[in-house]
Amino acid sequence: MTEEHQEETGFWPGGARLAISISMQFEAGAQGKDAEGPFPPMEAGLVDTITPTWYEYGMNEGIPRLLDLWDRHDVKVTSHMVGQAVERRPDLAKELVSRGHEAAAHGYNWTPQFGMNPEEERLSYEKNIEVVERVTGQRPVGFNAFWMRQTRATFDILQELGFLYHTDDLSRDEPALTLVHDKPFVVVPYTLRCNDIGRFSSQGMTSAAFEQELKDEFDVLYAEGAQRRRMMSISTHDRIGGAPGIVGALDRFLTYAKQHEGVIFMRKDEIAQYTLQQDDVPINPPRKY
Repeated sequence: MTEEHQEETGFWPGGARLAISISMQFEAGAQGKDAEGPFPPMEAGLVDTITPTWYEYGMNEGIPRLLDLWDRHDVKVTSHMVGQAVERRPDLAKELVSRGHEAAAHGYNWTPQFGMNPEEERLSYEKNIEVVERVTGQRPVGFNAFWMRQTRATFDILQELGFLYHTDDLSRDEPALTLVHDKPFVVVPYTLRCNDIGRFSSQGMTSAAFEQELKDEFDVLYAEGAQRRRMMSISTHDRIGGAPGIVGALDRFLTYAKQHEGVIFMRKDEIAQYTLQQDDVPINPPRKY
C-alpha cells in the first residue's frame, strides 16, 4: 500500500486515521466489605464507615457526570459492568445503554477470576451476562477481567459463551487476534497509562497533568496513524474519573482531539467487529501460564 493510498483510505472506517476507544467501568457497589479505598487501613475488627461512601460517589455523581460528558461530545463508550453493581443500580445501567453505550462484561462481583476454578469462573461470567442482559436488554460480547488477569480456562469459557473480544492485553497500540481452537478471538487493547485508577493512585497526579498525558499520547499515535493502524485507549472508573476535575480534563482533551481530522471514537464492540473484517491484523502468540 502506497503512502498516498494510506492517506486516502486510512486504517479505520471512513478513512479515519486514529480510533479512540474509551472505557467507563461500572463497578462501584459490588466491592467487598474489605475493599481498599483512599484511606489508611484500620485496625482489625473495626468497621470502616467512610470507604463505602467513596464508592457510592461513583454511582451518585461519577456515572451521571460522565454520561453527560459523553453526550456533549457525541462520544459512545464501552462500559465493563460488574453484575452486582448493575443489580444495585439498574436505573443507571439502563440509562447508560439507552444513551448508546456498550454494555460489556466485568464479572459478577469483585472476586478475582484468576483465583477461581473453571466451574466458578464460568458461573461468574454466566451470572454477569444474565444480569446485564436482563437489566439493559444488551448481551455483552466483550470482557475485561479483574485487574486483567486470566486463567488457563478464560479464553475457552469466553468463546463458548459467545464473547467476541477481550481487553486484557497491553502488548500493542492496535487491535489484534488470538486463536482459540483455531478460531479468531479479538484483542482490543487496554491501557495502564491513560487510566485514572492507575494514575490517580498517586497523590502527585493532577487533573492538569492527566490532561497533558492524554494529549501527549494522542499526538504520537496520531502522527503514527499516517503509516499504520493506531488505536488510543482511555479508561475511566465511576468513582475516580467522574470527579469534577477529571471530567474537566477529559472535556478539554476531547475538544482537542476532535480538532484533528481523521479522528473517530469507537466502542470496543465496533472495533472488534471491524477487526474481524480486516486481513492485515497481527496475531498474538498463545499465552504462557
